[in-house]
Amino acid sequence: MIRDATISDIPVIHQMVRELADYEKCLDEARATEDQLREALFGEHPAAFAHIAQDESGSPVGFSLWFLNFSTWRGVHGIYLEDLYVRPEARGGGHGKALLTELARICVARGYERLEWSVLNWNTPSIAFYESLGARPQDEWMVYRLTDEALAGLGA
Repeated sequence: MIRDATISDIPVIHQMVRELADYEKCLDEARATEDQLREALFGEHPAAFAHIAQDESGSPVGFSLWFLNFSTWRGVHGIYLEDLYVRPEARGGGHGKALLTELARICVARGYERLEWSVLNWNTPSIAFYESLGARPQDEWMVYRLTDEALAGLGA
């Protein structure tokens, strides 16, 4: 059901990224190109990694895209899950859990001590799903982000 993404998966990953952005009501912000994803995942120095969830026929129905982070408190790497997406028609079939299970397996095998991600506060189905797996919200932390003009201004 879960396999490592290959370079031939780039078009379907790109499409599912756009589907996820549309679901999250931010399609206009999803500007990544297939070439950018190809470079990030399969370039000379890959900075991100991906897995594909397949249905019984082998068709891609979901993906996870992740990268390594580092905990200065624990002194080891962890995984930051940037995107987890399962197409609506495949939800409830265990694909999301299988994707998270694969990432947890990687963490355990490599000695990573955290698997983290963000979820929109209105996405109650996903929140309930994550909590059913034992994940807990980090309510005392707020995410901050610099982009576009604010980033350019600070970095100038």
